Amino acid sequence: MAHPNVHLITGLTGAGKSTYSERLAQDVRGVRFSIDEWMQTLHNMDQPAEMSFDWFYDRVQRNCQQMRNVAEQVIKIGAPVVFDCGFTNRAERTTFADWADAKGYKARLHFIDIPDDVRWSRVEQRNREQAETFQFEVTRYMFDFINSIWEGPEADEMVRMDGVVINLADQRKQA
Repeated sequence: MAHPNVHLITGLTGAGKSTYSERLAQDVRGVRFSIDEWMQTLHNMDQPAEMSFDWFYDRVQRNCQQMRNVAEQVIKIGAPVVFDCGFTNRAERTTFADWADAKGYKARLHFIDIPDDVRWSRVEQRNREQAETFQFEVTRYMFDFINSIWEGPEADEMVRMDGVVINLADQRKQA
C-alpha cells in the first residue's frame, strides 16, 4: 500500500493539532500548512472591530484553496503535505478528500480526539504562555462556538481516508 502524501489533521480547539502536525511533518519529511498561521499573517490585522463568522470563514476557504494549489507543487517534487486546517465539518474534509482523489493522491485523516476539559485547560495555558503554537487568544466564547458547530468524522470518512484516531494516551506516549 502506498504511503499517504496528503495528511489532514482534524480535532477541536486545543486538541493539539498544531503540535501533532509539526511532529508529523518532520516524521514524513513533509511540508505543513497551518490555517492559523496563514490567517494570522494574511488577514487578522485587517479584521473588523465586530468580528463575524462569515468574514472569517470566507478567508479560511480562500486560504485553503491556495494551500491546495501550493501543495500540488510540493507533492510534484516528492514531498508529502500536512494540512493543519481544523476541518470543523464534514464538508471541509470532503473538499480536501475530493481534491486528493481527483489528483490521484493518497489522503489520510488524523482525528485528534481529546476531552473538552483537557482541551480548555490547554487553551487557557496557551493563552497565558503565548508559546510556540500561539497565534491569537482563544476566548471561552470562541471555544464553545467551535464546539457547537463541530461535526466529528463519521466511520465512512475514516475508512475513505485511511483514518487514524489520536487520543490523550497516544499524545502522552509521543511527548
